[in-house]
Formats: sequence, structure tokens, C-alpha cells
Amino acid sequence: MYERHSAHLLTRTQFVLRLIKHGLIVSSLIGVSLLAGMAGYRYIAGLSWIDAFLNAAMLLGGMGPVDAMHTDAAKLFAGFYSLYCGVVFIASAGILVAPVAHRVLHKLHMDDKR
Repeated sequence: MYERHSAHLLTRTQFVLRLIKHGLIVSSLIGVSLLAGMAGYRYIAGLSWIDAFLNAAMLLGGMGPVDAMHTDAAKLFAGFYSLYCGVVFIASAGILVAPVAHRVLHKLHMDDKR
């Protein structure tokens, strides 16, 4: 997926395409996670679609839940979804930073060889 240390640095166009690809991966991950959270809040917690969207979006954004859960199943779902959202938040940041970090490290390594 990434070029080896002995390869030439990507052109600016290729690098922008790599950034777009990583952005699409993160967007897909967040979209699927948002839909899964909305479905869980709707069918397990019994919230309306708008409230389900609000709770799922707030958790994915790192802010926290909005509505109180009243059943044990809803509380379990909210807890596990919250843990999942924390992992998605960190993974998304890593996926977005990876191409930039790789390019910087690759450039620094190229300067060492000269």
C-alpha cells in the first residue's frame, strides 16, 4: 500500500489521491458505524430516528450520549456502542494521519541517504 523506503517519493497528485482514498475509508467506517448506532438506539433503546441519530453522532464525535437509557438491554447497548465509538474515533484519526506521517518519514529518510 505504501512505497518502500528505497522508492521515490510520490508526486503531489498521487499523494492527494492517497489522502482522498484514506478519507473515503474513514467516511465509510463512520457512516456504517453511525447507521449501526442509529439502528441499535432505535430498536433496542426505543428512541425515535432523530434521537437515535443524535445519540450515535454524539458518541462517534467523542462528546457522549444525550438520552438516558431505561432498560438493561439499552444500557448494555449504549455501553458497548460507546466503547466501540472510542475505538473508531482513534482508528479514524490514525487512518487519516498515516499518509502524512508516512510521507514525512519517507522524506526524512531520503534526506539521510544523500
